[in-house]
Amino acid sequence: MVDRGSSSTLVLVLTTEANANLAEGLANELLARRLAACVSLQQIQSHYCWQGKLERAQEVQLLIKTSQDQLDALHQTIKELHSYETPEWIYWSATASDPYAAWVAAAVEPVEG
Repeated sequence: MVDRGSSSTLVLVLTTEANANLAEGLANELLARRLAACVSLQQIQSHYCWQGKLERAQEVQLLIKTSQDQLDALHQTIKELHSYETPEWIYWSATASDPYAAWVAAAVEPVEG
């Protein structure tokens, strides 16, 4: 039987960084601040228009798993720490299995004390 998941507050966020060192640094900071439960990194090649010119770049894509409660703080932190003038910020709600959603919620819950 397929676990259809819960109507959780799980949110997926997509951004990119210029290279692996910057992406790993950003991911580690998001995890240390408990703004992300998990950050998956993947090398990509992006094609885009920037300031009227066609561009192509090797980048690292970050897929960030977080909760709705942490979304605003996550966005502010990415704007603060990101190396790009206009960082990619795409997010959407997701449905996950109950155990995974519970793990994400616990991983991003602020620590008391």
